[in-house]
Amino acid sequence: MLSNIGVPGLILILIVALIVFGPSKLPEIGKSVGQALSEFKKSARELMSDEEKNKDDHSK
Repeated sequence: MLSNIGVPGLILILIVALIVFGPSKLPEIGKSVGQALSEFKKSARELMSDEEKNKDDHSK
């Protein structure tokens, strides 16, 4: 999804976010988004490892 946006799109999104939220809220929002992405990746990794374990258990 993000690979289709490109640099100009990201700059536009950043400018809109700056206008909407203001410069004081931007670091807080960035931190929240980073934590959410990290949690999502962690959950996805756990889900994939659980699926691999289930495949191994069923093949025996």
